[in-house]
Amino acid sequence: MGGRQFAPEAWLPFFERMENTGLGTVVRESIWAFPIIEAVHLLGLGLLGGALLLGDLRLWGTGLTRQPIAAVVRHGHPWLVAGVVLMFLTGIPLFLSEAVKCYYNTSFWVKMISLSVALGFTFGARRWIVGVAPPRADWRTRLVAAVSLGLWFTVAAAGRWIGFSG
Repeated sequence: MGGRQFAPEAWLPFFERMENTGLGTVVRESIWAFPIIEAVHLLGLGLLGGALLLGDLRLWGTGLTRQPIAAVVRHGHPWLVAGVVLMFLTGIPLFLSEAVKCYYNTSFWVKMISLSVALGFTFGARRWIVGVAPPRADWRTRLVAAVSLGLWFTVAAAGRWIGFSG
């Protein structure tokens, strides 16, 4: 497979080994495995996106304004974690089924980098600001909400673009 290279050449053998795993082969060769796993992956995206949107809108100062910021985010946290776990559990076999294609796909790398940053931000800075959040949204909570939404939008858009590029 040719194409423009985004990742170090030394990583290609690793991606080839990943694609040749038993799970990668089963998903790739099955008529139903990839679409079913993809559908469950999108359910995870719905859980993650819904929990993030509720929390980030509250951090922004809109939505559920009668509830304290910390309470809204705390109640959404289990759903957020469930969405992340579900997406990882389904994302791995999807990746294994086309690892070499992913290696050559810039959108894949944008997604992986932005996913790492978004996870760190969500479970680091966002979680911290929620713990010290004032009763009403202020410039700090709005900034955190904007950064969070921007990061997760980038993850979702890059993930969606993987299927259209490469």
